Parts: sequence; structure tokens; C-alpha cells
Amino acid sequence: MRISSGFLKGRTFYPPADHWPTRPTTDIARTGLFNILTNELDFENIKVLDLFGGTGAHSYEFISRGCLSVTYVDKFIPAVKFTKQKAKEFNIEDKIEIIHGDYLTYIQKCNKSFDYIFAGPPYGLKELNQIPDQIFSSSILDKDGMFVMEHNPEYFFDEHVCFIKKRNYGQTIFSFFKHGLKNEDLNDELNL
Repeated sequence: MRISSGFLKGRTFYPPADHWPTRPTTDIARTGLFNILTNELDFENIKVLDLFGGTGAHSYEFISRGCLSVTYVDKFIPAVKFTKQKAKEFNIEDKIEIIHGDYLTYIQKCNKSFDYIFAGPPYGLKELNQIPDQIFSSSILDKDGMFVMEHNPEYFFDEHVCFIKKRNYGQTIFSFFKHGLKNEDLNDELNL
């Protein structure tokens, strides 16, 4: 796996993922997502939450692009240890808060909000389809913030009230969400 841009560009990391319950996002899909985010986010001025952080790839990409506040959450101890090791190796320990814990417990107990939240849950997670509602029923996403969830074609979020768009990279889909009305509903309101 390779970091695609920023001051860590080209740095590689190879998690011992043979026995991990994680599914790292492919470099192609992650690069595609960050090409989109480059036009939508001011990396240097946002607070990022990386749920189901796994290898830490998304966290490293944000920090490499200038983000100074990244929170990483994962309940799998080897992934947390790996991410701590890489943060030290990349000399970014002061830019990332690494939390060992369950994503839902974190959402329910967190007392701060984020400008951008990414969730890359295991596709077999029983409550995967509930994650957008869990995010939007909490106060964890800033009112102008963006939530992106990675999933496969078995899941469909286009009808969610906060859904705005999706991008497909083979079997990897990124669904984008924001607070408020869907784009079509907003356009209808503006035409009244």
C-alpha cells in the first residue's frame, strides 16, 4: 500500500493482514476518493474522524495532505498497534489520535464534532446499513460536514435523506452524505 500525495507521498506500508478481519481499501479506490475530496475539502483546516481505521491508510493520506487533526478508531488491537507503529515511523504522532474501541461506542460517547468522517466497515458487519443513521442521529458530524462510507454493491444508500452522491471503483463504492435535504429536493424547493 502506498500514500498517493502530500509530504508522505510514495511511502509504503505493508500490514500483516493475512489474519486480519479488515479489508484495506485498494490504492486505486483510495486515490480516486482523494481526487474527489481535494476539490471539496480544505485539508489544512478540517478535523477528520477515521472510523474502522484498519491499516490507517485514510488517516495517513489526510495527514500527508496537511490535516493537523485526525482521529483514528478501530477495535482490532493488531490494527491499532500497526497504526501506532506507522505513525511513529512516519513522524506524525502529534497529528493523529489513535483510539482502540468500538465505532458505535465512540460515536455515542464522543463530545466533539468533525468536518469529515470516513467509515470503511467490514462488509459483513451486521449493522452496516445503519451506520449513516447512527452518524446523523448523533452530533458527531459538523452541520456543514461530510460523511463518506465505503461499501460494496450489496448495499444501497441512494434513498437516504442525507445521501448526495456515490462513486464506484469496481466492487468498491463510496457513498457521500451531508446534513439536510437531498440535492433533488433542494432543487425542487429553489424552483418554488
